[in-house]
Amino acid sequence: MIIDDIALFIHIVKQGGVTAAADYLSVPAATVSRRLQRLEQRVGEKLLNRTARQCTLTHVGEVYFQSYVELVEQFEQTHHQLNDQKAKLTGKLKVLAPLNISHGFLKPMWLAFTKHYPEIQLELLLNNQRDDLSKNQADIAIRIGPQTDSHYQQKKLGSVDTLFVSTERYLSDAPSLSTPADLRQHRLIGTTLRNKWQLNNLKTGETQTYMCRFASTFNDTGFVKYLVCDGQGVALLPRFEIIDELKSGQLKQVIPLWRGENREIYAIWPSGRLLSKKAVCLKQFVTQFISETL
Repeated sequence: MIIDDIALFIHIVKQGGVTAAADYLSVPAATVSRRLQRLEQRVGEKLLNRTARQCTLTHVGEVYFQSYVELVEQFEQTHHQLNDQKAKLTGKLKVLAPLNISHGFLKPMWLAFTKHYPEIQLELLLNNQRDDLSKNQADIAIRIGPQTDSHYQQKKLGSVDTLFVSTERYLSDAPSLSTPADLRQHRLIGTTLRNKWQLNNLKTGETQTYMCRFASTFNDTGFVKYLVCDGQGVALLPRFEIIDELKSGQLKQVIPLWRGENREIYAIWPSGRLLSKKAVCLKQFVTQFISETL
């Protein structure tokens, strides 16, 4: 690019010659000389008079140097500052993440991360919709499920199983429930995103597809959990959505040998962009938290 060649020309002048500039930039002298010639061909004029002992500016070279030296110095100074900032665990980190999982399962992780890295200015945007990273100028996002958009890079942070759950209160007055076939006699609470469940038997490896007939549906798994906790039926929910309720005994796992499809948690970021050290740190922090918690 001509901008890169102009910056190289500025370094040749400031260092006093092609060889000195090559040493300063850790670039072969032949490459520096070739790029200078390419710039002179584009300009249509010689910029430097070169002899074996010295390099002097031509009239056109003097004009070019005075016109661009401050811009190149300012650009390089800004570039170095940004690189320094990226290399440190300080400054702003903008993250997109799902609302429900962040208020529930990931809540201790966010609290621990901000406490452990107080110099990182976390800006956390919570939304169950998949907001665009570029539009929000976010550094990284946490998503449930893999991404199909080739504009993004992704890294799986962990995998979570899905469980059938209900309450003792509901089950005490309901028909027996020991196999997926028994679900037809129960009130099922589900989401508008899925009208069938892909099920797997942990013991036999058997798989089956269960076509759901829901008593109530929501576009939010949090509300599915609320109804089940209220004793209104049975649901198939990811463990991260109900981990506290299982620990407290508010919810009980039913049909324990059968599970739904695993939910995978991913970190995504724009393709072609290197993650800052802060974003890499968060990615590793989330991975460790998921591994230890689940």
